[in-house]
Amino acid sequence: MQATLSNQPLNAAQKFVLQTFLTVQTEKERDELTSLYLDYIQRRLDIETNKWWDENNMTDEKLKEILNTHNRTPY
Repeated sequence: MQATLSNQPLNAAQKFVLQTFLTVQTEKERDELTSLYLDYIQRRLDIETNKWWDENNMTDEKLKEILNTHNRTPY
C-alpha cells in the first residue's frame, strides 16, 4: 500500500477522514481520534503481517535466520 501526494482529487475515505477531523474542538478530542485511527492501522498491519507469516510458512527459527543473515552488496 503506497501513498503519495499528488494533485488528484480526494477519494471518499480521504474526505471522510478530513470531515471527521474538522469536528475536533480540543487537543484531547484530537488525541482520542488519532488514537482510534492508529489502533485501526495497527489492526490492519497485524492482519497483513499474520497473512504474510502464514503464506511463507514462517517459524521463529526461520525469522532468526533471516535476522542473522547479512545480505551485503558486493563491491
